[in-house]
Amino acid sequence: MSETKDILLTAPFTAEQIEELRKLAPGFRVRSLAGGEAGAAPENAWQQAEILYSTRTLPEPGQAPHLKWIQFHYAGVDAFLDAPILQQEGLRVTSLSGANAPHVAEHALALMLALGRRLPQMLADQSRSHWSPERLTRFVPSELAGSTVGIVGYGAVGQRLARLLQPFGCTLLASRRDLLHLDQAGYQAEGEGDPQGELLKRLYPGKAMRGLLKECDFVVVTVPLTAETRGMLGDKQLAAMKPGAFLVDVSRGGVVEHAALIAALEKGQLAGAGLDVFPEEPLPADSPLWAMPNVIVSPHVAGLSPHYLERAFVLFKKNLRRYLSGEELINQVDMDRGY
Repeated sequence: MSETKDILLTAPFTAEQIEELRKLAPGFRVRSLAGGEAGAAPENAWQQAEILYSTRTLPEPGQAPHLKWIQFHYAGVDAFLDAPILQQEGLRVTSLSGANAPHVAEHALALMLALGRRLPQMLADQSRSHWSPERLTRFVPSELAGSTVGIVGYGAVGQRLARLLQPFGCTLLASRRDLLHLDQAGYQAEGEGDPQGELLKRLYPGKAMRGLLKECDFVVVTVPLTAETRGMLGDKQLAAMKPGAFLVDVSRGGVVEHAALIAALEKGQLAGAGLDVFPEEPLPADSPLWAMPNVIVSPHVAGLSPHYLERAFVLFKKNLRRYLSGEELINQVDMDRGY
């Protein structure tokens, strides 16, 4: 009699979704550890696990001798790369990169519009019941329509944002580490990406990013956090930005150097910033960013969506089919690159 093989789930998939997985993989027992066992799975939970869908729970080396694939519930997996189990020989690790692209791109667009239309200043006036006598000069907007937008990192989120910007008639520039394999940007829902870079006026290699920055009215950062991207936007890069431009960061904390960013904002090099990620989270109460009238502090919520779980499930099913048929998995993490 063949040994039981388990698919372990630590995300709160519905009973209907779990039943779909059972039908898709009849040779496996599908077990949900979401709820009571998810925070600290009992040691014997791992013994027959071949596939793990993980929010945060991971086994120690030796606990899961048959584990062959970990699908993470998140697009960014930098927080997990040091986990000892990920060094296990032959283990495949995949992310949910792209499943969050619709809502992260929408959040970036909201920050761009809010900054350009001076909403932080308007809301500050509203909080003190103040009707500005200088409103006809204070609130002259920086229009998104017809502007030049630079997207630092042209993966799933960047490509989805480019599609959202089409009705505004923006000139789109982007930078990307690998210019030769645009179609390998990770998972994209049908019609949401730009795998050939057709929406762009120009695509820059990462080393030429300053050439992109000097052209842009809005710059949106969407790269993953890796050893290569940590601190990639510092003093020199921010100084290269067009005076009066806006910076929006929906990437990972640590990509933008915040000391350099604060200095650029204080001296007026940048007109404003919309920030969803921070080197230290929560953002410390004494950070100058809290009090800056031209800064939106978004508490790392761009990835939230009432539809995230269903989008995650769609991608997991695609990958499970590939796993069962021996195909290459979507969003397989390169441990050396960090994403």
